[in-house]
Amino acid sequence: MIGFVLFFVWLGFGGDYVWAVAGEGRHAFPWLGVILTLVAIITVRHAYKTGPEKVLWATGAHEIIDAQTDSERQLVNVVEEMSIAAGVPRPRIWLVPDDDPNAFATGHGPADAHIAVTRGLLRICDRDELQGVIGHELGHVKNLDVRLMTTLAALVGAVLLVRDGMGRMMRGGVPLRGSTRKSKDGGPLLAALLVLWILSWLIAPLVTQLLAFAVSRRREYLADTMSAQFTRNPLALARALEKIEGAAAPTMSIKRGTGHLCIADPLGRRFTNREGWLADTFATHPPMGMRISRLKGMGYAQLKKEGGLVG
Repeated sequence: MIGFVLFFVWLGFGGDYVWAVAGEGRHAFPWLGVILTLVAIITVRHAYKTGPEKVLWATGAHEIIDAQTDSERQLVNVVEEMSIAAGVPRPRIWLVPDDDPNAFATGHGPADAHIAVTRGLLRICDRDELQGVIGHELGHVKNLDVRLMTTLAALVGAVLLVRDGMGRMMRGGVPLRGSTRKSKDGGPLLAALLVLWILSWLIAPLVTQLLAFAVSRRREYLADTMSAQFTRNPLALARALEKIEGAAAPTMSIKRGTGHLCIADPLGRRFTNREGWLADTFATHPPMGMRISRLKGMGYAQLKKEGGLVG
């Protein structure tokens, strides 16, 4: 979070310095830095406060208040059971009208958490597998991952917003004008600073998005482990992930901006079924095969231990 703030400070006040040296004068008030910082803070605060509601609205989810079908009643029972196991209040439960199996959690913490599952997930998972998936999402809630990922998504959006605004301002004719003498006074240092500042604007969205991806991938492994702890049945989540991975169609109701919140990449598993540097860099989730392998390793170790105790 400190890194993001410092990055905004650099983009704003660094631009002010470039303009001051190459443009209107060295002692101009740093309007760009002040305005950019205020816009970023206001945007991030608003996106953070309203993020969960916007995510649920964007997916078309509807809340399950009075379960009408057997699958909905089973979902409510499983969420209640796993909430007790995780030691958190029962989150609000939502159903996404999508046939692709997936699930996600959002909110700011255990007190106002939301868990949403797709219609397709209820169709393909038995009770044990559903417990594994819900345990995974409650792991995100208990570890405050939902708060972290909501904040990261807001910061990514703020970077995009201010970059677009600066692009419009420059295309509208805000020049780095000034005398030739002033430009020469800056020398190579000014030229290098100007190039670095422009490159920062160009790569800012990519850097922030990659940071969000990296955090998301690391938290998925932890949530898998938490699910195994809550259910005492890591093989159930492994089976659920195998079924989810087998569904090749994208989750149409969930878009890229919120994909890192899901238990699996909602856009057709384009990178999560691969391994290597490219997948590790650009995927929202770690390789599904690696996650399944780790869960099976925990499950087999548990079975071996229990067998030894029985013997």
